[in-house]
Amino acid sequence: MPQEPTRPQGVVARVGAIILAAECVGLLVLAGVQVVDLAVGDVRDVVSGIALIVLTVLGAAAVGAFAGATWRGASWGRSGGIVTQLMILAIALGAVSGAYAEPLIGIVLAVPAIAGFVVLVLAVRQAGASHRP
Repeated sequence: MPQEPTRPQGVVARVGAIILAAECVGLLVLAGVQVVDLAVGDVRDVVSGIALIVLTVLGAAAVGAFAGATWRGASWGRSGGIVTQLMILAIALGAVSGAYAEPLIGIVLAVPAIAGFVVLVLAVRQAGASHRP
């Protein structure tokens, strides 16, 4: 598979990459908390707990890859980052609604996701403008 050429990135794309990297770290911290919960027996189903940890780590790896690709200027990193922000916003919406609503958690999730979305869309526009003759 040929590697996509990368272009020098502006500040906007670098900020987007930093936001994605911070979200990757957040997912790794969440995986650590899940491991601790599993170790102390605070999980009803061990198999489901292990599966959740594996999925969280895989998600962190994907978001980390998006961060690295965005930093290098690869368009797939920006695209994946935008999808990630939309998924985080969906989770934030779920956190603020329903029978077990936690508005503070929803806000904590939504604010960086909105910032990341805006920055990554601006980075896409900037990259598109640099490709025009």
